Amino acid sequence: MSAPRIEIDIGKIEHNATHLVDVLAKKGIGVTGITKATLGSPRIAAALVRAGVRALGDSRIENIEAMRNAGIGAPMRLIRSPALSTVERAVAHADLSFVTELDVIRALSTAAGAAGVVHGVVVMVELGDLREGVMPDDVDHVVEAVLGLRNLSLDGIGTNLACRSGIAPDTTNMTALSELASSIETTFGIPLRVVSGGNSANLNWSLSAAPPGRINDLRLGESILLGCEPLHRTPIIGLHTDAITFVAEVIESKPKPSMPWGDLAQTAFGTRADPVGHGTTFQTILAAGQQDTDPAGLRPSTGIEVLGASSDHLVVDSGQRIPIGSEMRFLPNYSALLRSMTSPFVAKVLTPTTR
Repeated sequence: MSAPRIEIDIGKIEHNATHLVDVLAKKGIGVTGITKATLGSPRIAAALVRAGVRALGDSRIENIEAMRNAGIGAPMRLIRSPALSTVERAVAHADLSFVTELDVIRALSTAAGAAGVVHGVVVMVELGDLREGVMPDDVDHVVEAVLGLRNLSLDGIGTNLACRSGIAPDTTNMTALSELASSIETTFGIPLRVVSGGNSANLNWSLSAAPPGRINDLRLGESILLGCEPLHRTPIIGLHTDAITFVAEVIESKPKPSMPWGDLAQTAFGTRADPVGHGTTFQTILAAGQQDTDPAGLRPSTGIEVLGASSDHLVVDSGQRIPIGSEMRFLPNYSALLRSMTSPFVAKVLTPTTR
């Protein structure tokens, strides 16, 4: 079988999604299944739909188009604001878009009018992580503008935390989002169908004993695919953490000194090595590198240590000679998964199993 490759157990992913859908439903929270880390894989999308997600979400319109072309009929949410150059595609293939800018909102309305449809929008609100969103004091102005456009439907509001600055969802910021939703409904006399509290980082908060307030939607990707929550990468009880595996082939394995020699300068990626000598090691090289994955995000088997990587070589301390042509398996974190799925040099092998 070709290597490097990503092996994806669809049955385990469906199990993870079903479990999260079920436990969050008891809190009155629905799940938007996020497909961006799998490049909008139709087979994984179908598994999420079978698991009961209320919609599929992706940040790339190309992935939504791929799922539509494969016959996936579930509601689709474009969870990154469309660029002005892609509003026509967003209207054609997504049911709603997450938005933050009036220029984009007006362009979406124009595109929806030309297509003869009404396009849904969720206004994103900035609550501290400093990625995207309208500042809370400006939300009423944006809502008023949306309501004045006949080709748009204000489906709700949302926020995103933990992605850029690592700000954790908590009672304070989730209460602020709930209060803002209620204020909008009172001020404008409209119901909000969606109050999207955030991503997999919200799970610790949402599964706590506290009631979720107005939050009725979470956008889950990493927790479904990797079985952990992103704040501390702690495994979630009841979920598989090995649904996805990165596999690479050994092309060299021999004892070498642990310290390089000669004048140290920058590496191929502009960093400087900080070697620590500990005698002779069994250095094994695998046919994968920075172009294929995030080496720092690979967790090897016990007894193996990732030492570093260049563009095309992944170097590990294997403790012993490993036969040439054999394979090593790693559990990827989200960064390693995302880069591996994007690389055309990494084969993607999806296997259906029982849950």
